[in-house]
Amino acid sequence: MWALPRLLPRRPAPSPYFQPSGSRRSVNPKPTGRDFCGVISEHFTVKNRETLTSGHPATMNIFRLTGDLSHLAAIIILLLKIWKTRSCAGISGKSQILFALVFTTRYLDLLTSFISLYNSSMKVIYIGCSYATVYLIYMKFRATYDGNHDSFRVEFLVVPVGGLAVLINHDFSPLEILWTFSIYLESVAILPQLFMISKTGEAETITTHYLFCLGLYRALYLFNWIWRFYFEGFFDMIAIVAGVVQTVLYCDFFYLYVTKVLKGKKLSLPA
Repeated sequence: MWALPRLLPRRPAPSPYFQPSGSRRSVNPKPTGRDFCGVISEHFTVKNRETLTSGHPATMNIFRLTGDLSHLAAIIILLLKIWKTRSCAGISGKSQILFALVFTTRYLDLLTSFISLYNSSMKVIYIGCSYATVYLIYMKFRATYDGNHDSFRVEFLVVPVGGLAVLINHDFSPLEILWTFSIYLESVAILPQLFMISKTGEAETITTHYLFCLGLYRALYLFNWIWRFYFEGFFDMIAIVAGVVQTVLYCDFFYLYVTKVLKGKKLSLPA
């Protein structure tokens, strides 16, 4: 299997939001050209996903915070849309199942470690809201669910992503493989929703706001990775590549959102 290394942060940067518990090992300096090959060949065992490297906390920055808030806003918008209209018309249940699977496999570390109240609370909110959305679509408001147009074959996403997570990861361990699987899957989880909009030819305005916040969250996280590389010397190839793929999928939508929705028109995607 291929294990991709991560560049370690240059120095500790404590954060009131992401302060890990337990002892901390020494932090390696940012690698230079001379020792880069040595870093590439080093084997990293990930003990805690949020600390990412040897107990070092992932620091908060404006891009990460606004990205989290945008993600939370997207979830709230979707839940309010379904609850207030008493309908899940135009919403892909398959995309919501994929997101529930993403959060479940990514946040298994809730059972093994505690980083901060903020961190744990956000994880619980993401998991709870994703399953609440699935419940509303497939149980409470099932009569309004448009299964005929929500016909994307999700197995064509889940199976390849699962295989890729086993082949390319940072460490060949169950939790790490599941985390990698969640990163890969999140990058394509929106495809059933975009496919559904392309089949129906339009989307409700509130649904487009949900999609915009979701895409904005991922775009902001790309800036977060740039910030962390520049100020901490941290670089995670898997997360960045998956984030770029996910952002690219939203590019057409962003264009239509700006040129149509913001001008009061209905959004439609090319068939």
